[in-house]
Amino acid sequence: MKHLLTSSMALLWGLQFAFLTPALALILVELFDATPADVGWVLAVYNTGGFLAALVIPAYADRKNDYLRPMLFCGFLALALPAVLALTTTLPLAVTALVALGGPSGVGMSLLFAHLKHSGASPNDVVNTRAIVSFAWVGGPPLAAYIVGVFGSRAVLLALAAIALLNLTATGASAFQRKVAPATGAVLQERVAKDVPVPAKLAVIGAVIGFIALQATDSAAVTIMALFVNERIGEGLIWAGIALGASAALEIPALLYIGRLSRKYSGKALIASGCLAGLAYYAGMTFVADPATLIALQVLHAWFFGVVAGVGLTLFQQIIPFPGLASGLFTNTRRLGAIASGPIIAVGSLSSLGYQGVFAACAILTLVAWAIIEMTARGRKQAPPPEQSRVHVEQAEIS
Repeated sequence: MKHLLTSSMALLWGLQFAFLTPALALILVELFDATPADVGWVLAVYNTGGFLAALVIPAYADRKNDYLRPMLFCGFLALALPAVLALTTTLPLAVTALVALGGPSGVGMSLLFAHLKHSGASPNDVVNTRAIVSFAWVGGPPLAAYIVGVFGSRAVLLALAAIALLNLTATGASAFQRKVAPATGAVLQERVAKDVPVPAKLAVIGAVIGFIALQATDSAAVTIMALFVNERIGEGLIWAGIALGASAALEIPALLYIGRLSRKYSGKALIASGCLAGLAYYAGMTFVADPATLIALQVLHAWFFGVVAGVGLTLFQQIIPFPGLASGLFTNTRRLGAIASGPIIAVGSLSSLGYQGVFAACAILTLVAWAIIEMTARGRKQAPPPEQSRVHVEQAEIS
């Protein structure tokens, strides 16, 4: 029952934002008459609110040593957001709703993974749960686009409300189950927390910088894919969509396999494999010239992003002793990486290679990020675990 509830929450939180994120710009334009410039600054303000919420709410959850009740709070906000957007008619009120409701509600996903860590979940469990979120992102955007195309933009708000209601039900059931038997997970977490390696500031700083860089390369590569395909391959923009869709679909089995490998290999080794895959992918994209090679290279991209998303999350949970802060910081590496992708695109595309230069820049940055993570991780002190909790510590070991 516990596994079913966790899987349901992962799927529903994933769907919540797989529906909202791609449809948000369209909602702003069609329902609030936003101009392209309006869409840009609204999304910037919205993401800034989400960035701050991802630091404040998990920190509160860490202090209370409770992640389900804050997750319920985020679920209520997620339910309120489409209701307010459906009722309001002006852009300023819509922006206020996005900042006050949308930003904090997005923290629910981080809290889910913090709850998993707090409950004593292994890296395998965390990565498998992340695979469910990826599944939601494979099916969510096409389904949202279909709903908009057939029923209009307001129908997406109704779908979001329905998903949020289901999510509240699953989270509430999980909270009730936790209340009935609260001791097991807390005791396990307390025992493991005493035995895991003591984090060093250098390791945390290196992980944050390294993963911002890795996330930035992925964001830059995805952002320019359509432009790259149009300029380099000249076979129609549909191949950009096929490539991105293939990568998203391959990400799910990649995450599941990474989860299995986490039982046998350290996080350090898995991160190395991901960085090598990313390096090979970006190098290959620098020279790709036909659709077949483009699609074949997505296997490498799926493995790279699977390691960044799955193993990266477990790394942060390992080196930062507070599950909420760890998950919130990791979530924000994605936001900061998206911001950093702009300069990568600007600088890379100025070279004689054009958009191929962006992929070349991503390859170099991936190598630098890997080196930073590797070097700073060596500064982390380790304490030998006692026998009774050795299994859990070895599963979570990163370096």
